[in-house]
Amino acid sequence: MLDLAAYLPILVIVLGVVVAIAVIRLVIRLTWKVAEPNEALIISGLTRGTLERDGMDFKIVTGKGALVVPGLQTVRTLSLTLNETELQVNCVTSQGIQVVVEGVVIYKIGDAPAFIANAARRFLGQQPKMESQVYNVFEGHLRSIIGSMTMEEIIRERDKLASLVRSASGIEMEKLGLVVDSLQIKDLQDPTGYIQNLAKPHIAQVKMEARIAEATRNREASEKEAEAAAQIADAQSLSAIKQSAAQANAETARANAAQAGPLADATARQQVVVQETEVAKLEADREEQKLQTSIRKPADAKAYALRTEAEAQKSADISAAEARARRTELEAQANARRVEVEAQASASAAAAMAGATKVTGEAEAAATRARGDAAASAIKAKSLAEADGIKARAEALGTNQEAVISQQLAENMPAIVAAAAEPFAHVDQLTVLNGGEGLNSMVGGILSQVGSFLPSITGALKNGKVPPTHPKAPDAK
Repeated sequence: MLDLAAYLPILVIVLGVVVAIAVIRLVIRLTWKVAEPNEALIISGLTRGTLERDGMDFKIVTGKGALVVPGLQTVRTLSLTLNETELQVNCVTSQGIQVVVEGVVIYKIGDAPAFIANAARRFLGQQPKMESQVYNVFEGHLRSIIGSMTMEEIIRERDKLASLVRSASGIEMEKLGLVVDSLQIKDLQDPTGYIQNLAKPHIAQVKMEARIAEATRNREASEKEAEAAAQIADAQSLSAIKQSAAQANAETARANAAQAGPLADATARQQVVVQETEVAKLEADREEQKLQTSIRKPADAKAYALRTEAEAQKSADISAAEARARRTELEAQANARRVEVEAQASASAAAAMAGATKVTGEAEAAATRARGDAAASAIKAKSLAEADGIKARAEALGTNQEAVISQQLAENMPAIVAAAAEPFAHVDQLTVLNGGEGLNSMVGGILSQVGSFLPSITGALKNGKVPPTHPKAPDAK
């Protein structure tokens, strides 16, 4: 068993220490006061004031602790939190217009010791009274400042009004130990309706501008809608035109495709005819050059020789000319008959070959006419050369002119008839209208042209001129 008597002194000591600690804690708790962050401790009694030089004999403690001797010192707290006071003040402007100003003042006790001391002297233990005091201060200053302003200035310059009120109340609030954090003018009540009447012209102006703007927008919208409708109509019209053009192009392409074969054949035939015509023209030019070389120049030499011989053998030539004239006349008749028969035979052959198409016949007839013209030109050149010779002989035989003319006609009669029938000599296919009657008319025309051409040649020889030696051939149809 434990001997309690041996441990008794130790227990007494421990118990004494515990009691002493408890007593110390109690004393500290009763004498040591700590200020909260939003409050100030006002200690009065046996102490030296923090502002003793200003005649204050109390101590102000903020944000820390202080020892307070119970019975000798008293400690009280002063709240430093924000406070709010609602304002609703009846005022009169410089224009004599009644207005009710509604606002709010947010304030607190200043953090400086002087502010705390002023507030402690006035509101310590009576802080709810601060609201009425602040209301009275701001009510007076608010009425005074608004009395010096017009309604328009109050409406437009609320910040200026608040600033003036704060400045005017600053000294009084400092005496109360208060600091204004914010002053806001919330609303202006207008019992007389001045503000409403003041706004009516502007409201009317705004309404008018709104109606004008709305009308302008409606007009612009209508114009845009009309433009859009016109553009849609133009687009639809353009689309229809393009569709019609495309359809027309398609129809044209199909028609061209259908005609491509016949057009190609006709073009080929046309090119052949054109080439043949060019060849005929070249051949005619070549023949003309040959005639110039082989006929005209020799004819000039022959004419000179004939003129010389005519002077020596005038009488013999006259007699020989009469005999040759008679013989030539007979030969001319025989040749004319032969040409007529040959022309009829050629016409019959041409009629037999008339089964070709009219277009090909006309093209080849054009080529034939070109060759006939070339041959006629050649005959004309030859006749001109021979006419020069005859002219020379006529000058030598001036006394026997009729004999020379007869001789010349007889010599050129075959050429004249042949030249008249020449355009039909190369005709492969000939289309004759009106059947046999048309053919007889064509042949008769050739012979009549030959007969009508003889008097002109005779007259030309009598006048000393050399006419063409062949008539113009009738057009072949």
